[in-house]
Amino acid sequence: MRIGITYDLRTDYLAAGYSPEDIAEFDSVETIEAIERVLRGMGHETERIGHIGRLRTRLADGARWGMVFNIAEGLRGADREARVPALLEGCGVPYTFSDPRALTAGLDKGMSKRLARDAGVRTADFEVVTRLADAERCALPLPLFVKPVAEGSSKGITAANVVASRQALVRRCGTLMDRYRQPVLVETYLPGREFTVGIVGTGERAEVLGVMEVLYGNGAEPGGYSYANKVNFQACVRYELALDETARRAGAMALRVWRFMGCRDAGRVDLRCDASGEPHFLEINPLAGLHPRHSDLPILCRLAGLGYDGLIDLIVASARRRV
Repeated sequence: MRIGITYDLRTDYLAAGYSPEDIAEFDSVETIEAIERVLRGMGHETERIGHIGRLRTRLADGARWGMVFNIAEGLRGADREARVPALLEGCGVPYTFSDPRALTAGLDKGMSKRLARDAGVRTADFEVVTRLADAERCALPLPLFVKPVAEGSSKGITAANVVASRQALVRRCGTLMDRYRQPVLVETYLPGREFTVGIVGTGERAEVLGVMEVLYGNGAEPGGYSYANKVNFQACVRYELALDETARRAGAMALRVWRFMGCRDAGRVDLRCDASGEPHFLEINPLAGLHPRHSDLPILCRLAGLGYDGLIDLIVASARRRV
């Protein structure tokens, strides 16, 4: 099969003047090379397409592919991950991973928490703050955790996002809204264990690849999986495959949300436990990073005994089965 690869390359955007945090979700050449190597090893012909502008040009020129392996995150806006899939759907080109509806809902953390709640999955109480007056009126009990409503790769998350006073809540919401130009999610702070669940497949064929616990060392920034902790994960974060009853409940909750939201092929669901040890849904990532060494999903797969080649094979197999 002829497979095109769509992506946003970090070096392209750095050269255009964007900061490292602005393009934290984007991919390195190493990721594209790794995906291409596996696809060619499976017998496919590949074409590196790149970002949506290049895809638009290729489609206008009449190019078509048997499938597009899409990992393009998009730039700006709560619908940015949905733009490449929407363009491909309009041209009748099959692609990997979720459709525009699921990608948009997944990126919006307030919307995904509402959907998780509708699916009967426990999630911390929350409010979406769109202006400072909302933060001033927030009646959720302290402490609280705040974060941009539609960012990935832990962008905007530091130790200051755990707030213990109303004044700190208003101040931090204002800082995040000014920096990221979007609403802020405010939720009850969960102080317990943290999990990320890897999922492969679509609908009833979807299954849990493994449940990985995120553990923080002495050098880690407190409060959770912050941007600094994610960037410096090799020095301050440890990952372990979790197999106990709490982890199994977290896996079942993640799978339920994945199916309810109609996510496809592969991705991750993040959960965290409250003070009594009960897991709560945090967020869903239907377009998870695929760097072979640094991204959470490939790390989880390695811990579970599934190599990188096997993960890419499962993704393509799920997408082919759908189409």
